[in-house]
Amino acid sequence: MSDELLHMLPKCGCCGKLISPDERSVKFICPRCGEAVIWRSEKCRMFVRHYTCARCGFVGP
Repeated sequence: MSDELLHMLPKCGCCGKLISPDERSVKFICPRCGEAVIWRSEKCRMFVRHYTCARCGFVGP
């Protein structure tokens, strides 16, 4: 994978892992601030790991 492509991949808000395009991840807007986009990897979703909004610090399940 090229460095340019790696730089464009989103990171999981739980574990920080890069999320590949073929992964069954989810992205959503922060429920508190309504501005930040949060990504969660398939594995973190499955294990219901907590995520943190980088903008406002909200922690969710």
